[in-house]
This record gives sequence, C-alpha cells and structure tokens, in this order.
Amino acid sequence: MSEVDIDCKYLLRPRENESLWEHLVTKEIAPNILEVIGRKNDLDIHQYIYVNSFCYERAVHWYAKYFPYLVVIHTMIFMVASNFWFKFPGTSSKIELFVSILGKCFDSPWTTRAISEVSEEAEDERTVLWRKKFNARPSATESPDKEDGEHVYMRSTSVVSETKKDEPEPAASVLDKKEGEQAKALFEKVRKFRTHVEEADLLYLMYIVQTSLKVVKFTIIMFYSVALVPNIQIVVTCIVPPDLTGFSLFCCNHNKAHIFCKLAYCYICFVGVYGLLCIYSLYWLFHRPLKVYSFEQVRLETGINDIPDVKNDFAFLFHLSDQYDPLYAKRFAVFLSEVSESRLCQVNLNHEWPVKKLRTRLSRNSSDRLELHLFKLLGLPDTVFDIPEVESLKLEQISNVTIPGTVTQLTALQELSLVYSSARLHLQALTYMRENLKVLRLNFKSAEQVPIWTYTLQNLEELHISGPLTNELSRSANLDTLRELKKLRVLTLCSKLVKIPSVVADVAGQLLRLCVHNESSPLKAFSSLKKLVHLVTLELTACELERLPSAVFSLSNLQELDLRENRLTTVEEILSLQHCRRLSTLKLWHNSITTVPEHISKLRSLETLDLSWNTIRKLPPRLCYSTKLKHLDLSHNQLTSLPPEIGILQSLWHFSVAYNSLEALPDELFSCKRLRTLALGNNSIVFLSPRVGNLAQLVRLELKGNRLESLPLEIEDCSLLKLTGLVVEDSLLDLLPSEVKRRMNER
Repeated sequence: MSEVDIDCKYLLRPRENESLWEHLVTKEIAPNILEVIGRKNDLDIHQYIYVNSFCYERAVHWYAKYFPYLVVIHTMIFMVASNFWFKFPGTSSKIELFVSILGKCFDSPWTTRAISEVSEEAEDERTVLWRKKFNARPSATESPDKEDGEHVYMRSTSVVSETKKDEPEPAASVLDKKEGEQAKALFEKVRKFRTHVEEADLLYLMYIVQTSLKVVKFTIIMFYSVALVPNIQIVVTCIVPPDLTGFSLFCCNHNKAHIFCKLAYCYICFVGVYGLLCIYSLYWLFHRPLKVYSFEQVRLETGINDIPDVKNDFAFLFHLSDQYDPLYAKRFAVFLSEVSESRLCQVNLNHEWPVKKLRTRLSRNSSDRLELHLFKLLGLPDTVFDIPEVESLKLEQISNVTIPGTVTQLTALQELSLVYSSARLHLQALTYMRENLKVLRLNFKSAEQVPIWTYTLQNLEELHISGPLTNELSRSANLDTLRELKKLRVLTLCSKLVKIPSVVADVAGQLLRLCVHNESSPLKAFSSLKKLVHLVTLELTACELERLPSAVFSLSNLQELDLRENRLTTVEEILSLQHCRRLSTLKLWHNSITTVPEHISKLRSLETLDLSWNTIRKLPPRLCYSTKLKHLDLSHNQLTSLPPEIGILQSLWHFSVAYNSLEALPDELFSCKRLRTLALGNNSIVFLSPRVGNLAQLVRLELKGNRLESLPLEIEDCSLLKLTGLVVEDSLLDLLPSEVKRRMNER
C-alpha cells in the first residue's frame, strides 16, 4: 500500500477487524498517535511526542483548537454589549437614579397612605351613591337631581366626613413629620427627573443601538459556527516530513474533539435562543409605542385621576419597569399626581402649624375683629378650623387654597381676606359662606383669579376688590353681575377704570357706600352713579378729577363725599352740592385747590369739611356761615390769616390750621367754646391770647413749631386740658409755674 493511498478515514467506519482495532486503541507507546496500518511502529518516544505536537499545530482545525477561547471571547463581547447601555455615562446615571427613585417611591409610607385614602374615598363615594340610588329613589313624578358631577362628589365627600368625623384616624395612616419631609423631597426629585428625562430620547436610542449590535453579533456567530463545527474531528490525518521519523502519514487522535463537538452544538443552541430574544426585543422596540406611557389603568385602579401620561425616555423607563413588575408603576404614579402632592403638603402643614402656634397669630384688625393672618404658606392648615373664636381669616400670598366643609367649625367667622391668593370652596363650605360671611376682601394680580363663587354670597354686606379689573367688569373678569348680592351695603373697587362699572347698578337699590380708588388713572364716565339713589358715602380717590362730577349732584341721599388725591384746582361747582341736602361730610384734601368759593355756605348741612393739603391762601368769610360745622381741617395750606367771622362757628369742636403761615389769631376764635381740639402747630404765631382760657372743653392744644415766647397763665382755665394734651416745646413748658403744671397733671 503506497503512502498516497493511505487515509485515516477508515478508522471512522464500522470496525471489521476487531483484534486490530483493540490493538490500536490499547497501544501503550503513544496512545494519542495511530500509525498507518502496515508500517513499523518502533519510533522513539521523543519522536512520538514531536509528531503529536506537530500534528496538533499543523493538522487540527483552528476552530477545534481554539473553540474554548472563542466561547470566552464571544461571552465577553456579549457581556460588553449587554452592559454597554447600563455603563454608558449618558444613560447609566439616569437609569441608576430612576431605579433609586423607583425603590424609594415603592417603599415610601406616603405611597401606601395616598393609595389607601383614595381607595377609601372611592369606596365611600360608591356607598353614598348606592344608598342614594336604592334608599332614596325619587318617585316617577319627581324629577331627578340635576346637579353636576362635581357637586355630587362634593356632597358625597361631605356626607362621608360627617359620618366619620368622630372616628379616630387609623394608626397606619398617620404620617410623622420625618416621613412627610422625605415624601416631600421625593416629589421634588420626581419633578426634576421628569423634566430632565422627558426632553430626550437618548435612553431609547441607545437601547436600540445595543440590541441591534447583539443581533448582528448573533447572526455572525451563528453563520460561522454552523459552518465550522463539522471541522471538529476525532481522527485527524497528519502528514509529517519522512526524514524525521521514516513515516510520512499519521492518523492522530484528538482527545477533546468529541466533547468539544457536543459543547459546540449546545453553544449554538444557547446563542440561538439568546439571538431570538434579541430579535424579539428589537421587534418590541419598533412595534410598540414606547415613547408614551399611559397611566389610564393606574388611574382606574388608584382613583387618582390627575396622574399625567409621560413621554420620551421617561415613558421608555416605565415600559421597562412595567415588564418587570406593573406594581412599581402604580406606586410610582402617586408621586406624579398633583392631588397627591397637595395632600402631602396638607399633612406637613398640619404638623408645622398646630393650634397652639396658630393662636399666637391672632390679633385685632381695623374692624375690631379677631383676625388670623397667614402669610406665604404652601396651603391652608386644617388646624385653622379648630379655632372657633376666629372672626376674620386673612390669607396672603397662599396659592391653591381649598376651604373644606370643616369651615363650619368657625362659628364666629364673618370676614375673609384673600390677598393674592386663589381659593376654592367645597359645596358645604360654600353653603356656610353664603349664610355667614359678611365681609370679603380680594386682592389679585389678574382678573381671572377672582373666584366665581364671590358673587353668590347672598348675605355679603361688604365687598372690597383690588386688582386689574376690566373697564366694563365683563365676564372675562368674572364680574358679570352683582345681582345675587342682595344685602351688599359697601363696595370698594381699587383698580384702573375708565368709567364707573355698569354692574354697580345691579346693587343700586341697597348700596350705601361706594369707594373707587383708581390708582392715579383718569376716571371719565360717571353715568352709573345716577342710579345709586340710596348711596350715603361716595369716595373717588386718585381718579385724576379736575372738577366735581355732575353725576354726584343727583345723589339726594348722599351724606359723605370724599374726593382726595385728585387734581382739583377749583370747586366752583360746589354750589350744585346743595341739592344733596343731607351732605354732612365733604373731604377735598390732597388736591391743588387755590380758592374756596363764597357759596360754600349754601351747604347748610355740612358738619365736616376737610381742605387740608391744598394751596389755599385765603379763607372766605362766608365759609363761617356754615354754622353746623363741627370738624374743619385747613392744615398744610398757605393761609396767612383767619377771618374774624370764625367765631360764628359755635358748633366747632375740631379745628386745625397746622402747617400754614399764620402770624396771629383772631380773638373771635376763642369764642368757639365747644372746641375740643385746636391744632395751631408749625405756623409763625408769636402770641397766644389769654382768651384761650375761655375754651373750657379743650382737651388738646397743639402749639409746637411756632414763635411763641411764653404761654398765657390763663391756659390753666381750660379745665379739661391736661399737660399731656398740650403739645408745645419743653422750653415753654418750663416757663409755666410749677403749681399750674401740677394742677394740669392732676386732672
């Protein structure tokens, strides 16, 4: 048999000569090398070792030799590809933060409380509706209740609150201050994370790239592995240079070929399964709406209806967590709800503002009501309603105020002030406010902040509104009608109006006081004033008036007119005010009036006249014929003298000419024996008449800021004047006899 014809394949065929096969496999000299049949086998052991190494390096296929290393390399590549998404700086930080927040939200006590409370409310609502449906069915002739869903919800929750008012709160639902602060921090983290992640698609794109790389790698491995696995053979034909051994052909036995072959097929199966999963992931990425995650099912299950749907990378992360466990998304969603956050703020507020602390904020306001003033809080503490003696509640710069039905516990509440604060009322609270609220004060930055329930308070007596109202107070300003305010007596509007609002006529029949503060903006139209036939007090402040409005003259019941801080230079039209026969108070202060007309004396009923802070140089004598004058203020003018007719004002009890240029006083002034206050300070008076002693009812005398050198001793005859009521320089007081000062001190 020639060497060319010799082949080792016969060793793989069925064995015909069993004795020969046994001889070959049991050979003791070199068990890894089978020589060609028919040749001598008397090689040296070192020759066999050489042949063994030579054949392994030259004849064994590279795939069979390096299969274990290939598996290790492939595994490492797959590990890198799988962890690339998690370790890439642009994605790993977001994923780690999301997982961290997800775990904290899952374990937070607030999550459990929020879900349980909503579930209880939903169950209570269903119970109330069930009872209403089956226990109080209307008859066939009765019409069903037409209230909207919101009112039904408000009524059901109010009923529940009444039935459970006396029941203690379960211990499991109590949230301590530390847990509340932790939950508050979680809300802030979720808000920031959502803002940052929803703006990008990096995570989604990186995951697509990673999955695509794994699919490509799988495809390459499968193709070349399937093609090369048959090259793993147990018996390998090896040609060796005959000069070394005397033989040219050897049949070498590859010991590990059998197990490598089995492992290769197993490896191909595993890689195949892994590749199919990658292909499925890629299919899932492209055929599922992964950029939007809807919490519709969560909203149905939890009852929290304001959970917003998320998008982009935030939505993609939720899809991944949903594949792991949908419960995580349900519990995380609690921290996306504004309602849940507001409830948490309420719990924290109640911890921060106990009743004892709130009582320290009580004080008397200008209306002598016991007022609770809360400033720049995150909400309205429930503990407020545990102070029944509160008469006035003032909420300043508090956003999203919700007044619950427990406001009924404030039995003394009559006044509510909302200063740059928006407020909503539960149905029970609205009913209570309609029956008990007397005074409402609103300060706002935009007309839309005026609550619509303001104009349903039927027992409201005073309404004070300050903010940018429209000229017509139209529907856009939520002031379309005041007709429901049937008991309104006082209306104050502080804004920049062009004309008196037409809606003021809605309360013309009962309005007694109207105050318009126009913030130095021209007020040009006053036609609506004519309808206010019962008006008693009218204030037109900072309206840029240059003359008295003619519409005022038709107000026959007017008793007080205040036109301060305008641009009046003359008041010649004052004669027409005699048609206002009941006018007793006229305030023209803080204007630019230079002269007072003589016919001012025609105002027979005038009792108070305030002309302070003008530029009047001379006082008309006929002014003193208004014999009913009790209060006359001419301070901060440019008067140089007073007419002797001033003595005619026998009813005068308050007279002020401070901050003028008077050098002397007429003796007739001291015949006004009813004077109780006489303000003469900051003039140029050099002498005070001894007749000042005729003012027996004088309780306050201001002389400071003049040129007096001494005080008359007759000042002691002012029997009601105490030393504390005498406002004068200390040097002049020192000149008074000690006995006079002692007697004045003892009064």
